[in-house]
Amino acid sequence: MMPKRRSRSRTARLALLIALPAVALTTACGGAGSSDEGVASVRDAPSTSQSKDDADGSKGGGAQGKSAFYDAQMKFVQCMRREVDKNYPDPKVSGHIDWEKVDELSMDEAKRARALNKGGTCAEESKNAEKLEPPRDQQKSYESMLAHAKCMRANGVSKFTNPKLQDGNAIPGGDPNPVSPEISLDSPAYKQARHACKDKLLDGLDGMQ
Repeated sequence: MMPKRRSRSRTARLALLIALPAVALTTACGGAGSSDEGVASVRDAPSTSQSKDDADGSKGGGAQGKSAFYDAQMKFVQCMRREVDKNYPDPKVSGHIDWEKVDELSMDEAKRARALNKGGTCAEESKNAEKLEPPRDQQKSYESMLAHAKCMRANGVSKFTNPKLQDGNAIPGGDPNPVSPEISLDSPAYKQARHACKDKLLDGLDGMQ
């Protein structure tokens, strides 16, 4: 679910791709993802609090679902504090995990794997929280990830691929070959680009690409 540092984004992307039909997998992992061709009709997603609120369901009728989601995430966080790291951060007000703070921790990888793998001590809490996450606007998610991918390339990560919109689902971009990574997540250039482009991603998408 979330190996050391930003490798969790690669793992999350892999999990999503595996869950999609084979045709979606082929489309998502193709090298053509790094091209801006064919996406001219999609505007760069603005980095505004309003667009984030609309996309993650934190306005309008989503308050009840968000509260349940937050409570479920707190149970997951409490489990991670007991089993992995006592400093595991609270979720954001939206209910999404604060990955930036999680990445600052130096967690024991063996403990984390035991807690999160199938049958692990915190796996059920994680699954319960996922079920309660408010529905996303897939078009806005796609636009947000596209703006982020363009920003990453503009800031030196030339191989960073575009997301895809496949059968109404936003498929993350990122490493063109997540099975055999071509992008070093620990390189200074990657870290600088991540910092420069982090505001392009809507709340909750930062673990996906």
